[in-house]
Amino acid sequence: MIIVRIILNVLPEKQLEVRQTLQALFASGGKEPGCLDYSVFGNIQDQNLFGLHQEWKTREDLDQHIRSHRFGVLLGTKTLLSKLPSIQIHTVSQTQGMEAIHAVRNKPG
Repeated sequence: MIIVRIILNVLPEKQLEVRQTLQALFASGGKEPGCLDYSVFGNIQDQNLFGLHQEWKTREDLDQHIRSHRFGVLLGTKTLLSKLPSIQIHTVSQTQGMEAIHAVRNKPG
């Protein structure tokens, strides 16, 4: 699985425009092939920070997304930002859930 984390530092006067762009891009419901999940978050301490979280089945699926019109529009928001977006791409080989938490918390100390 591939996880993408994107942080957008929006110019205060462009916040509404970026918010509307993100809603149009990601609220449309049409997930791309290989997309497991995508979410947009607002920072509770700084209303000018937005976080995007995406999960992809394969790197090939992500690469196709990066070449897409949708991603191009996202990159086009750079003129509305106070600095370039921070983009991190993580390759995940294993995923664990609550069982990992229980295993650690229930271990004798």
